[in-house]
Amino acid sequence: MTKVLAFNKWDCSGIKVKDPGLVRYINVNPVIVPKTGARYAGNRFHKSKLFIVERLINRVMNPGHKGKKHFKTSYHVTGKGANALWIVEEALKIIEQKTKKNPVEVFVNAIENAAPREEIITIEYGGARYPKAVEMAPQRRVDTALKFFVQGAYHKAFNKRISAEESLAREIIGAYDSSGDSLAISKKFELERQADASR
Repeated sequence: MTKVLAFNKWDCSGIKVKDPGLVRYINVNPVIVPKTGARYAGNRFHKSKLFIVERLINRVMNPGHKGKKHFKTSYHVTGKGANALWIVEEALKIIEQKTKKNPVEVFVNAIENAAPREEIITIEYGGARYPKAVEMAPQRRVDTALKFFVQGAYHKAFNKRISAEESLAREIIGAYDSSGDSLAISKKFELERQADASR
């Protein structure tokens, strides 16, 4: 039986998700071309069935807003799947060159390191608003980590000499190393610090 490799390059069979809360929400079953074309759209928790690299590709197509404001945009944010797929594949190649490890495994570990465990919501009592710390749902933890990866990469590549794929690779490696240089790690610490302060 032929083994399926991610991008026909990387073996994902030995990758294990160590965080028990995220095991059901990070799918590491590889596909050669991670593009399902919205096959699972409309189904509850459909995102969890997608190969985790495809979820990153979908996020690269639309980084989303930053701080409830329109985020910087560039020609990379075109909504074109082929362009986003190329950026992610090149970023994985850079990760492999720099870490000498399986880049998909590095990416999965980076998500586990960068996924926040708590966040702040606002509750209202008698016209006054108060912050309240709540636990973050596991699927939202993964979504938030992916969002911070892509936003951090675009922020560092926008109007700079560094390319989008190089910037994305640095962001993921920074999260893998739990480095404060990664936006995802710094945002995670900030969120958890705010949640701790509002107990």
